[in-house]
Amino acid sequence: MNSIVIGSGFGGIASALRLRAKNHNVTLIEKHNDLGGRARVFKKNGFTFDAGPTVITAPYLIEELFELFNKTSKSYIELKPLNVWYRFVFEDGSEFDYSGDDEKMKVQIEKISKEDFIGYKNLVNFTKKIFDKGFTELSDVPFDKPLFMFKQIPSLLKLKSYKSVYSLVSSYVKNDKLRRLLSMHPLLVGGNPFTTTSIYGLILYLEKKWGIHYSMGGTGQIVSGLEKLMIEEKIKIIKGKEVVEVITKNKKIKSVKLDDGSELDANNVICNADPPAVYSSLMNEKLSKFFKYKMKRMQYSMGLFVYYFGTKKKYENIEHHTIKFGEKYEEHLNDIFNNKILNKDISYYLHRPTATDEAMAPKGHDCFYVLVPVPNNQSGINWSEKGEEMKNLVIDKMQNLMPDLRKNIVEDFYLTPDYFEKELNTKFGSGFSIQPKFTQSAYFRFHNKSEIFDGLYFVGAGTHPGAGVPGVLSSAKVLDKIL
Repeated sequence: MNSIVIGSGFGGIASALRLRAKNHNVTLIEKHNDLGGRARVFKKNGFTFDAGPTVITAPYLIEELFELFNKTSKSYIELKPLNVWYRFVFEDGSEFDYSGDDEKMKVQIEKISKEDFIGYKNLVNFTKKIFDKGFTELSDVPFDKPLFMFKQIPSLLKLKSYKSVYSLVSSYVKNDKLRRLLSMHPLLVGGNPFTTTSIYGLILYLEKKWGIHYSMGGTGQIVSGLEKLMIEEKIKIIKGKEVVEVITKNKKIKSVKLDDGSELDANNVICNADPPAVYSSLMNEKLSKFFKYKMKRMQYSMGLFVYYFGTKKKYENIEHHTIKFGEKYEEHLNDIFNNKILNKDISYYLHRPTATDEAMAPKGHDCFYVLVPVPNNQSGINWSEKGEEMKNLVIDKMQNLMPDLRKNIVEDFYLTPDYFEKELNTKFGSGFSIQPKFTQSAYFRFHNKSEIFDGLYFVGAGTHPGAGVPGVLSSAKVLDKIL
């Protein structure tokens, strides 16, 4: 059985390994010269910058991939649990260290609002129910039949899936600051907390169950460890070549064509590439009008502006993960997702791996990236003009947290939605494929097993169960059950 995997993000790598464990002949094709997709690595003058995911939850999903071959992940990677998961910083300068320590959480919540600690505990208990259903029971099962989806609706309604995450949190917690920090999780998977179905509130409990981890050497070390495992298990890896066409006959997979003109036969093609890009650009047979309409109605996640920088000064006061809220939080998100315009009152996520791992920067230096949600490329924003402007705005906004930042930066570069569209082939340069709304979740997402082409499968952010490292790794477990 010849199986070809297109794309080497976590979903693609996990799929390649799971199929190899079933004795498939597996070939993994990656257009770049390095593996990882969104999780690739940039190295600049002694600084190591993880391009993408930095928050590692549900580590068992990574460990399982090594166990498939009777190996232990500890021989390949080192995952370190963090004590403080996120430091939240508000516009008034107040801070909140979010963690799994119930006593510390109680002290901090009651400092802001005494009455809200009980609400927080009740919220956690409710998100456990969502987690038990949405993650434990459904995250690794296929949603390719309408009847199966229909059977889930009573349970989903009982779990208030018709509410948004923000609305669910607000029904338990009254203080605005606490509402913001307890409802921010959809932003980690490309959704607006004010419109994302409350099912994604399960992320709050998922973090509590396993904690948040950091991979020593960066997330790229996980990719390197998995690449080593793939080589050991005789998975063929092709780098620096792009699939330009998936060839089918009578809607059945035959082969893939590469940009050098060569063709590889396949029984199955597994796309870790963005589903809308695959369907609209790679397939040699036409799509039905109905399916084109289905794709057209999809709403895509926000774009990302990511600024990577190294400093000659160490900012010891900055935690490993920091989330800074702007003053106009809801208005800012509305501008990003609906109005598709830039707003100067930004919120951002700041990653400082050197807080845990000094090897990520030269001695005496610090390493960072700051991620800012921005509109995707449906906005028509010209990033070749706006990129520098956004970079300077971000530096200005960070100066309160990091004094004299501008004069201490010694290495920097940034990525815009153009990078995601051109280099990662995502529709409209979205950071996380389609939004995680109820009408775009489970059966309503792009199916893991193509509805149109026999032998075509999807893993990764755009298919079930969705974006985020646990989501894309779970999509490979769905593949395990249907192929």
